[in-house]
Amino acid sequence: MSERPKTPLLDQVHAPADLKRLSDAQLRQVADELRAETVSAVSVTGGHLGAGLGVVELTVALHAVFDTPKDKLIWDVSHQSYPHKILTGRRDRIRTLRTKGGLSGFTKRSESVYDPFGAGHSSTSISAALGFAVAHDLGGSADGGLGDAIAVIGDGSMSAGMAFEAMNNAGHLKKRLFVILNDNEMSIAPPVGAFSSYLTRLYAGEPFQEFKAAAKGAVSLLPEPFREGAKRAKEMLKGMAVGGTLFEELGFSYVGPIDGHDLNQLLPVLRTVKARANGPILIHVLTKKGKGYGPAERARDKGHATAKFDVLTGEQKKTPSNAPSYTKVFADTLLKLAAKDDKICAVTAAMPDGTGLNLFAERYPSRCFDVGIAEQHGVTFSAGLAAGGLKPFCAMYSTFLQRGYDQVVHDVAIQRLPVRFAIDRAGLVGADGATHAGAFDVAYLANLPGMVVMAAADEAELAHMVATAAAHDEGPIAFRYPRGEGVGVEMPEEPQVLEIGKGRMIQQGKRVAILSFGTRLSEVMKAAEALSAKGITPTVADARFAKPLDRELILQLAADHEAVITVEEGSVGGFGSHVAQLLADEGVFDTGLKFRSMVLPDTFIDQASQEDMYAVARMNAPDIEAKVLEVLGIAQIGRQVG
Repeated sequence: MSERPKTPLLDQVHAPADLKRLSDAQLRQVADELRAETVSAVSVTGGHLGAGLGVVELTVALHAVFDTPKDKLIWDVSHQSYPHKILTGRRDRIRTLRTKGGLSGFTKRSESVYDPFGAGHSSTSISAALGFAVAHDLGGSADGGLGDAIAVIGDGSMSAGMAFEAMNNAGHLKKRLFVILNDNEMSIAPPVGAFSSYLTRLYAGEPFQEFKAAAKGAVSLLPEPFREGAKRAKEMLKGMAVGGTLFEELGFSYVGPIDGHDLNQLLPVLRTVKARANGPILIHVLTKKGKGYGPAERARDKGHATAKFDVLTGEQKKTPSNAPSYTKVFADTLLKLAAKDDKICAVTAAMPDGTGLNLFAERYPSRCFDVGIAEQHGVTFSAGLAAGGLKPFCAMYSTFLQRGYDQVVHDVAIQRLPVRFAIDRAGLVGADGATHAGAFDVAYLANLPGMVVMAAADEAELAHMVATAAAHDEGPIAFRYPRGEGVGVEMPEEPQVLEIGKGRMIQQGKRVAILSFGTRLSEVMKAAEALSAKGITPTVADARFAKPLDRELILQLAADHEAVITVEEGSVGGFGSHVAQLLADEGVFDTGLKFRSMVLPDTFIDQASQEDMYAVARMNAPDIEAKVLEVLGIAQIGRQVG
């Protein structure tokens, strides 16, 4: 393990107020030490590295200029907030990031007064900041504790419709509001000294309107990287000219682009706008993801998300596994099917690597579409592809598909269009915590008429379900699978098309039947083994489908057993609720059948390992065993049940 970096000046910063006592030169040293501390901390815990490194100087500047926590600093997505956490009194816990009982990997209101708004998903910051700005004007805080509102949003997040809805509203309301557009898609050469000095004088000395006009006219003086930044801004938002015409049409003043790694530019610009802005203003800042740490800068994803790593080499310390990841199984199976069917295409929303579709894009670039952070558009775009005769696989994380739910209902389900939803990160996901948990997709999809909903029990079942989805043309179909590696089963040479709405029997037993939906089946089998050792051999079945249900299988299990228990990695209202509805409709409960449904608890579970999160949820093998003994009225020795 590498030694912790020496940070003599950062050691004196216990709260943002401490930054205000430092000179600009000292702030530059703080930024250097903050970058080293961030790298060191993430090497211990893993997490989002590149985004935080890209905003180190910006974080220092914002806290040095504004008066947090009275001024509300809102980080969009907030995976870049580790440096912010270090500066806001949480440095002593920074090496607990994303661990059980530790700091969240995102901003979190309950964690600190310096986190005024929690995040995890993108494109929400401007809406929230506008809410704070209006609350300030309307006296929302009785103690006068509301100051300025500052939203820091990345260029990727700015591509989502919600960001523009917020800007349109903010421009209409004309509230004092600061939006920092953190544009980290281009590399930045060191700033030219004379130009940097010119900007410092300009920003610090001129009246605000002249300052804006000069910023617009200075493009010809910009070094090449900054001219490229202005060009990128224009390309990013069609119709936008240098100086932010589109932003100004929305009612925002525009300043930029400026170098987000140069405190000689950041500090005077922020001081000027803070002193003089009287309405909404957008500051376009150019940064480099992974800045200052070579392995992150060289990585293809700029160190977006890493496991624990060696600080000196950047080598990640991943636990080897003999089983493929579920994401890789989905991607490989889709490639195999696409080679035989040129109507298969794929859609994702800014997550090609996370969903495995980067492999599909390499092989079939004309049939793979990354629509950006725009899940609503991605779903309806998929619906259009399906209506046009193609076979779209819309691959999104469960938590992100929630953002396109109206489109799933209105544009896909009502029209019975055969969109194939590949739902990654189903169930509890571990270190990313509650914002990324895939807890609700079964409940929000299985209630839609005509929707087919499957869950893979293992990686081989997932391959079969991808093939089943490809072959299904009668309407929408979804299949869910978790984060992480499979259980190590033998993979089929060719995936098979499953019969819609038919489960499978795993083992025959007596008295109690356990009906599993999804990858808790491996925990069910561990529980079944432990129960068998106690003389209770349960029947175990894999439902495969939450909709349509295998009525014949479920009713037979109910007829042959004293009790039926369903197990799923989803919320109340999902698979178990549908089974209970079937049993009630058929009058089975009148016969005295005992029924229990094991689902995720009615709470948001904080970050921990996946195993620990399922232990909190009481969904592991010992919990399933306890539930069986409880329903059969058999007391356990040495273990509390409840």
